[in-house]
Amino acid sequence: MNVTIQEQNDNIVAILEGSLDTAASVETEKAMSPLKDVEGKDIILDCTELEYISSAGLRIFLVILQNAQEKGGHVYVKGITENVRSIFAITGFHNLFEFI
Repeated sequence: MNVTIQEQNDNIVAILEGSLDTAASVETEKAMSPLKDVEGKDIILDCTELEYISSAGLRIFLVILQNAQEKGGHVYVKGITENVRSIFAITGFHNLFEFI
């Protein structure tokens, strides 16, 4: 699992590549921890290259969403694959996030 965080067009973009399973979740959470402190910018989770997400990965997304909402920000999920989209649908997470 690889995470790259960068600023693009006044947004913070986290590019996720690989499989966000339980084994990868601890390191991924550490890599994504700067997103918890973002204020005044929207966060885009670029999932174009994300192959799989487990419940541990969904929890990371949820924490980022909650922190952003507390600060008046938005979290968008971009480029979600059909496989990952089905996991979001099954868990009800498709109702929590905005997709672009």
